[in-house]
Amino acid sequence: MAKCARNLHMTKNASFIFSKEQLEYSFSDTHPFNQKRILLTLDLLKKSGAIQESDIIPPRIATDAELLLAHDHKFIDIVKKAGKGLLHGNVGDVYGIGTDDTPIFPNMHEASALLVGGTLTAVDEVMEGRSKYALNLGGGLHHGFHGRASGFCIYNDSSVAIKYLQEKYGARVLYIDTDAHHGDGVQWSFYDDPSVCTLSIHETGRYLFPGTGNITERGNGTGYGTSFNFPIDAFTEDESFLNVYKTAIKEVTEFFKPDVILTQNGADAHYFDPLTHLYGTMAIYKEIPRIAREIADQYCDGKWIAVGGGGYDIWRVVPRAWAHIWLAMTQDSAPTGPLPADWLAAWQDQSPVPLIPTWEDPEPLYEPIPRKAEITEKNEQMLNRALHIIRNEQRIK
Repeated sequence: MAKCARNLHMTKNASFIFSKEQLEYSFSDTHPFNQKRILLTLDLLKKSGAIQESDIIPPRIATDAELLLAHDHKFIDIVKKAGKGLLHGNVGDVYGIGTDDTPIFPNMHEASALLVGGTLTAVDEVMEGRSKYALNLGGGLHHGFHGRASGFCIYNDSSVAIKYLQEKYGARVLYIDTDAHHGDGVQWSFYDDPSVCTLSIHETGRYLFPGTGNITERGNGTGYGTSFNFPIDAFTEDESFLNVYKTAIKEVTEFFKPDVILTQNGADAHYFDPLTHLYGTMAIYKEIPRIAREIADQYCDGKWIAVGGGGYDIWRVVPRAWAHIWLAMTQDSAPTGPLPADWLAAWQDQSPVPLIPTWEDPEPLYEPIPRKAEITEKNEQMLNRALHIIRNEQRIK
């Protein structure tokens, strides 16, 4: 009996934060940011037998006090008014509300605050010892600023969560962002904070929104040396991407020594993604979360919180990519071969493109790139320049 009682209080490997209300963060049926991808991912996991109902925890809505950890009260008020139809004229323009990227939709404050609350729920699950890892695919809105929405992002759940981790748990936080777009909103929120380290691997801003994330953006004041950017070249393929990722994450984690890791897992570095110019395949999405878990286990006693992010091919890419995060957290081996036939049957009629029927991408996925060697060399040179500050400081110590 005592043995059963102990088991009841054992820490779970992972918690999956989800409720259907997360799908209400919806700009329009034609907007590229489509939260149906969360439903597709969860259904893939269920039909693969990889998740149980007991693993799923509903998110809570973040309070105004929690949102104020990273956002201005005037901005929060504007979002509330917009969602109630009380914003008139061009008042929202200066706040990034009512634009093509972030059009107004009903109850946008409540829907946005729920995504933030989902990430806070994940934080509490991990930091209070109920789960070793936690995943909130509804989060990852890394372009939101203190007083302005940007790039499909209204409230920045990661920025709020990091402040929350600092204030409630006194944690030293490493934020790792592998979205194809630079994690600008999170970086600037902690640019002068030495207790938060931001690491972003993204497509160079020469051709892609938001145009920031240069290797020279290293932090400010006492925070100098805690901002790391690894802008990779357009058309980068798996091998070069993973070389940058593996090297960067290991060196930065060893340098910073965090108490907890928060990863943003945009799935838009894939060849099929319509908004970016990278040539990744499912191979990188199999490796990214497994390496993150290994690093968290080695340096943070396993404390790892993961959120979603970009990913605009919601049918062929995002469900498979995001399923790998959960599978890494539950320490299941990476799946191979056919996807569940009942998942393919359930969703193919709704998909505007033929679904990929296997966990792996078909080979070849694209024509060979003539500049592969040049791109790989440029990424290697960038990586060495970006890590120069770490190596110098380690020598000084």
